[in-house]
Amino acid sequence: MGVKDIIDLHGFPTKCGSATRRDAAPAETDATIVSAWRAAGAVPIGKTVTTEFAFFQPGPTNNPAAPGHTPGGSSSGSAAAVASGQVPLALGSQTAGSVTRPASFCGVASLVMTHDRFPVDGITGLSQSLDSNGMFTADAHDLAVAWSALSGESIPPSAPPRLLLWDACTIGSVSGEMVDAVDRATRAFRADGAVVEVFPEAQLIIDCTAAQPIVMGYEAARERATELAMADRLSEPLRQLLENGARISDADYREARTLLARGRARIREVLNGCSGIVGAAALGAAPEGTAATGDPLLSRPWQAIGLPVATIPGLRSQAHLPLGIQLIGHPRGEAALLSTAGWIQDRLP
Repeated sequence: MGVKDIIDLHGFPTKCGSATRRDAAPAETDATIVSAWRAAGAVPIGKTVTTEFAFFQPGPTNNPAAPGHTPGGSSSGSAAAVASGQVPLALGSQTAGSVTRPASFCGVASLVMTHDRFPVDGITGLSQSLDSNGMFTADAHDLAVAWSALSGESIPPSAPPRLLLWDACTIGSVSGEMVDAVDRATRAFRADGAVVEVFPEAQLIIDCTAAQPIVMGYEAARERATELAMADRLSEPLRQLLENGARISDADYREARTLLARGRARIREVLNGCSGIVGAAALGAAPEGTAATGDPLLSRPWQAIGLPVATIPGLRSQAHLPLGIQLIGHPRGEAALLSTAGWIQDRLP
């Protein structure tokens, strides 16, 4: 496996894609998640590129599935390493859209684990209430194998699911090709026995999307206070995040956290009796160029709520660029989520 370079790996420096860490000493211990993967039989072979401190400033990674296009971020190197066949498994992390978006852009599968499902000790994070562990594999069935090895959980047999279809256009400008691809997929699911109904809480997701940057910015400014003190050595996007986050008031932060807690409780009610929520994983295919990483907008609400999310590859644009769909599941329900993800992948048109 490859290990994203904000995650401690014994014997390797954790450089976080930043000039401030160029002289970092090798880590003396593994991050907790790396130790768990070692115990499951995974063999770390090296570090993968991350954007600076897992925010927006990209590293040198290209997109193997769409050369000349961004691989996404912040787990760019991990997604690209799997997409190019260098490793069958790579570790990532997500605070906004750092796993889901690269998987969608690079045409691979990914899992963002339920927040706190595994500890984030030994990971240089941005936001303690949002940071989650993630992983990439070639497809959804490989995700299931990897999850079983890591967690010890068996994946239940798949069956036609009951899904809630989320219209991502309510929070962003989703490309026509992505809308059409999700529509084709939905028709295929229904034709094979799935029940697909409309997700009923559009306004709640709009509100949670708006709350996520408030929580992330507030916590990042405090968690990365050392870096904020050397702002002149940071990229412009990271500097702005930390400086703007330092100006967020305690009252606004508490209000955002309260809203997300209500949203989390409501979504759990909505998910009762459903296999998951399905929708576009990104606004469209990977944008051309590697100077930016694309927009994490469609991941923000689900990450803020802390639910597990699988990205499922298989759809393509007219130019044959990958288009991923995301499946959002029950808290701590990764095994069932991955069973449904495998069913979905096998029926993508």
